[in-house]
Amino acid sequence: MKIAITGGTGFVGRHLARRLISFGHQPVLLARGSDVRHPPVAPVVQTDLSDPGLLAEALRGCDAIAHCAGINREVGLQTYQRIHIEGTRNVLEAARLAGVGRILMLSFLRARPDCGSPYHESKFQAEELIRQSGLDYTILKAGMIYGRGDHMLDHLSHMLFTLPVFATVGFQERPIRPVAIDDVTRIMTAALMEGRLSRQTVFVLGPETLRLSDAVRRVAKMLSRRVLIIPAPVLFHRMLSGLFERTMAIPLVARAQVRMLAEGFLEAEPAADALPADLEPKLPFEPEQIRLGLPEPGPFTRADLRLSSCHYGG
Repeated sequence: MKIAITGGTGFVGRHLARRLISFGHQPVLLARGSDVRHPPVAPVVQTDLSDPGLLAEALRGCDAIAHCAGINREVGLQTYQRIHIEGTRNVLEAARLAGVGRILMLSFLRARPDCGSPYHESKFQAEELIRQSGLDYTILKAGMIYGRGDHMLDHLSHMLFTLPVFATVGFQERPIRPVAIDDVTRIMTAALMEGRLSRQTVFVLGPETLRLSDAVRRVAKMLSRRVLIIPAPVLFHRMLSGLFERTMAIPLVARAQVRMLAEGFLEAEPAADALPADLEPKLPFEPEQIRLGLPEPGPFTRADLRLSSCHYGG
């Protein structure tokens, strides 16, 4: 099968493309750029999702679309309105023009309306566009996804080699249920290849509940690093996130992520369907999975700053 992947050079898009190739399928990667640290596994169609005609040409002959494109902060023209809402509307129009009748969207666990967060609200509006499109759809409302090339393990690892201090997001940490990228792409493949989860919105969470500070300690242990855990108010992280968004190519934590961590990753909102038992994530956040997801050891470098020449996709 031939599957188009928006955000095809991003974290989830890359892993999904590799999985599809391993099963003999053909991914078509749609992205506004690529990360020089992670070369694409298939040819890339350069697009920022603003041109339905260009998108339709890229989608011709495809059996389905995996809509993984998204941002967690706004930079210049890359706004939530343009990427999440208008981009989704353009992908749907292109699907109609190209005759593609199946779409899977990767959304966020607590994307919802009227909550005061442009990220959450724009993701929910994109979900609604998908649900009202008339296409056969699946929406995955996923929590914290981890794996090689992610933001979680990558940044935690470099943090531990740069300044091994972790400040909790709030004095009372909210629980998280990290989900392995291999579990996520397994679910996505079942939906795309087998037609599972048709016309459903489902939540995707890992099998274990823990605190982010527990996750930090596990990563530190894998790296043989000591880490100091200190309590900090949410306001402290909101201020830090503004600094990180201005200075880092991929922020250590973005404002939208502070909101996510302050709320926790334990249940979907609005409520979504549970996965069938055979598709439920099985991989725990334990040493083997952590090891597979860790980047090369070392501190943050100049390449992690916004002045770097690196380009990012999805």
